Amino acid sequence: MTAIEKVIYTAKTHTTGGRDGASASSDGRLDIKLSTPGGNGAGTNPEQLFAAGWSACYIGALGGAARALKVTLPPDLSVDTEVDLGTNANGYQLQARLNVSLPGLDPATARQLVDAAHEGCPYSKATRGNIDVTINLV
Repeated sequence: MTAIEKVIYTAKTHTTGGRDGASASSDGRLDIKLSTPGGNGAGTNPEQLFAAGWSACYIGALGGAARALKVTLPPDLSVDTEVDLGTNANGYQLQARLNVSLPGLDPATARQLVDAAHEGCPYSKATRGNIDVTINLV
């Protein structure tokens, strides 16, 4: 494991009630109700929050990869992230798919970008070797 040399930002949240509770950030910008996945609750769930955070981070990593390769990203790029919660012999497990749309880019360049972004994205680094992840160009 590689240690952080300089902390750029620390996210702080306070959560109560677990999957049927609530979570709020220390700066007040996040204040949400939580619900069990697939349940009838009015809130979001940790898997949705993880997918949203990973998508946003991955788009940032795509920007870095594009600058390094001197490629202009399409303004309508998007990442649809799917996070599955399931079980196996070891208990609960996650797996994920990032479905990346880079309209107008040739497939070889698009593949270079998504591979480079997956190498550089902190969320991708955190999951590497821990869960099954598929990166799809759509």
